[in-house]
Amino acid sequence: MDTLSLASYGPVIPVIVINRLEDAVPMAEALLAGGIRVLEVTLRTPCALSAMALIAKAVPDAILGAGTVRSVADAQAAKDVGCTFAVSPGYTSQLGLACNDMGLPLLPGVSTGSEIMTANADGYYFLKLFPAVAVGGINLLKGFAGPFGDVKFCPTGGVTVETAPQFLALPNVAVCGGTWLTPADAVAAGDWARITKLAREASAISV
Repeated sequence: MDTLSLASYGPVIPVIVINRLEDAVPMAEALLAGGIRVLEVTLRTPCALSAMALIAKAVPDAILGAGTVRSVADAQAAKDVGCTFAVSPGYTSQLGLACNDMGLPLLPGVSTGSEIMTANADGYYFLKLFPAVAVGGINLLKGFAGPFGDVKFCPTGGVTVETAPQFLALPNVAVCGGTWLTPADAVAAGDWARITKLAREASAISV
């Protein structure tokens, strides 16, 4: 799988933090019910890998990826539990080449021209701009369009349902990453209907 193909499933990839194992499957099912198939579950909590394993088995229609992949060990662990892609907050050649070797498509995080060039040198041309808003957002992406005209981006970090259309209108943005689809209070309350509603709204975003 080419990571750029992830953009063909909809305009937003949810960035998901799972604190309780029992939330994993109903959350994934709620997102799918709202039309979101690509799920990025972050490696930020102790139960993250177990949650990914549950989703991979119980929700086979989901296209499951691991976020916050920072090392080769993270990437291998993600693949072992059934993830089909990985997302990193930054980029190292060690990680990029290892993911290529293990057949795990990687969406690498970048925030500078030097990081983009390093990723390009290793064959990566679809990159996550992170943390998007904090490092310059739309203006930075417009600035990158000139020297990096062959690079596509997934801005993540600070993007909202209101600003997502503005990002998606840029020719070098293929899809956005968003944390707003799985708000902590909704997850804590088991309000899966709200998450389905948010997923449906995200799926309907158009430029």
